[in-house]
Amino acid sequence: MRVEVWSDYMCPFCYIGKRRFEKGLADFAHQGEVEVVYRSFELDPNSPKSVDHDVHQMLAVKYGMSREQAIANNKNVGRQAAEEGLAFNFDDMVLTNTFDAHRLSHFAEAHGKRTEVSELLFKAYFADSRHLGEHEVLADIAAEAGLDREAALAMLAGGQYAEEVRTEEEEGAKLGIRGVPFYVIDRKFGISGAQPAHVFLGALQQAWEEGQSAGNAADAPSRKAEGGDACDDGSCAVK
Repeated sequence: MRVEVWSDYMCPFCYIGKRRFEKGLADFAHQGEVEVVYRSFELDPNSPKSVDHDVHQMLAVKYGMSREQAIANNKNVGRQAAEEGLAFNFDDMVLTNTFDAHRLSHFAEAHGKRTEVSELLFKAYFADSRHLGEHEVLADIAAEAGLDREAALAMLAGGQYAEEVRTEEEEGAKLGIRGVPFYVIDRKFGISGAQPAHVFLGALQQAWEEGQSAGNAADAPSRKAEGGDACDDGSCAVK
């Protein structure tokens, strides 16, 4: 069984959903036969590398709310994260463009380390306030995952894996994915948003019971669960 996860490294619900999915998977009787593959999705492909405002201001402008309301919203998201054992530092998060971070994830995949690098990228942004647009930072993250730092730095400077990122984004669009996180099981079941762990577990069990299916990449998966908090159109807010 294959679970593909479309996400962006600056999407809080992608990180929260990752933990919830992992909890659901841990209770799944056939977890050893599940392959989890992370896919690229940029919330804001046009975002500059350097941004002169913080995440509170971004949210306030996007949704037409006051800064105080934006801070309260982010505190609410932070409480959800804490329930999953995650520490979000909204005040110091560094907004940037995540395209190079996604390129690094493909470099990591070529060396069997995409899962590890994805986790480190989430932590770097949400907990450690690191700049995911800086090549030196990304190379350090690659090294933390056991990859060759200089090779990662050379890859980033050379522009490799850009096509792979775009291909996955286009594939997600063909599947009807407009917001993240989005989980696709065997190209048959779709789960939208950071659902509770029991929802992920139920979807895995149902997919298993109905048997393996090759599916059709041109067809959107049937959505088994919607309504979970998610990010779209360049920003995230609790619905």
